Amino acid sequence: MLLVITGEMGRSPSKGKNDGTGHHADLTPLVLAGGGLKMGQVIGKSGKTGSKPVTKAYKPEHLLATVLHTMFDASIVRTNPALLPAEVAKLINNGQPISELF
Repeated sequence: MLLVITGEMGRSPSKGKNDGTGHHADLTPLVLAGGGLKMGQVIGKSGKTGSKPVTKAYKPEHLLATVLHTMFDASIVRTNPALLPAEVAKLINNGQPISELF
């Protein structure tokens, strides 16, 4: 079982006239637990204001690939493509999961 917690938790430290709600779209914290992943680590770092990543930026497609890699064995999907729809098999075989978790 894999638990995934994510959300838009970063906000700007100040609210200027044109800041809108102050959300930072380039930074979203994730909490992952279980799924056979390597636990007990922090991956990535944000800048001083918490608005942008200063290390490798992971995107939603990396999270999706990570989840799919915990659910399916890619070698079985490759050798038995009829198990899943082609689009899902392609995501499993070609997706780039968050490498530090494996």
